[in-house]
Amino acid sequence: MKPFRRRMIPERFTLQNGAIVSPLPVVEIAAASPSLDKSEDGGKQPAARPIRMAVPARETGGESIDFAAVTFVADTAGALYWPQERLLVVADLHLEKGSSFAARGSLLPPYDTPDTLARLGRLITRYAPRAVIALGDNFHDGNGAARLTPTHRATLAALQRGREWIWITGNHDPDPLEGIGGSFADSLAMGMLTFRHRAQADDIWGEISGHLHPVAVVVANGRGMRRRCFASDGKRMVMPAFGAYAGGLNVRHRAFVELFGRAFTAHVMGDDRLYAIAAAHCVPD
Repeated sequence: MKPFRRRMIPERFTLQNGAIVSPLPVVEIAAASPSLDKSEDGGKQPAARPIRMAVPARETGGESIDFAAVTFVADTAGALYWPQERLLVVADLHLEKGSSFAARGSLLPPYDTPDTLARLGRLITRYAPRAVIALGDNFHDGNGAARLTPTHRATLAALQRGREWIWITGNHDPDPLEGIGGSFADSLAMGMLTFRHRAQADDIWGEISGHLHPVAVVVANGRGMRRRCFASDGKRMVMPAFGAYAGGLNVRHRAFVELFGRAFTAHVMGDDRLYAIAAAHCVPD
């Protein structure tokens, strides 16, 4: 594992084995796992069922989820909020993905970064968090930060003002980036929770990760819909990608079965509420 250039580490966190660790009881951080096999799940697929359980909308635009003995708000925008710690968590921002594709000759409208930052800003206004954790793949490539316009760089600085901001490094941006504020780590532990970009292969209780960009395909009233979702079995969670141009991997894919088995829930993001659906009742690609 590469050593990290460390700066602006918040006082309420300490460093341990390359990871930022809070003063709460610490969980040992193991080495990162290899990439998951992404071949298709060849198992028997149960028949699709319509959505049956709708979670009432909250004023916060989210659903309370009890996970690893902690109550979070899973926001319909695709973020987690921990009220007790005033902590906001997002995953896979993939900032500057449009400009990354443009540099390779695939032209996309250059609006993903302002859209992603604007949605993140609305969450910060809503929750007023004391700290923000971004779970890796924060930029689509290692040069993404250098391509930020002065306006977008100023927007990011304004979002960070007055709060702790921790960038977890990902496979798209494995090294700390210059000039974007905050502090960097490959993982972070708070009490019995562990935040990292890519889920470990071992069954780790209290792990919150990104990387897989979970989406669920569901059937409701005879119509199929593909929506981003939180995937969880109550012991660990994979968060949806937050970035405007981030794609998604079906929760029926083998990568999720390897993490959870077949008994886990897709908390599907609706327009103003979440829908908790057994992953086995979602439709494969």
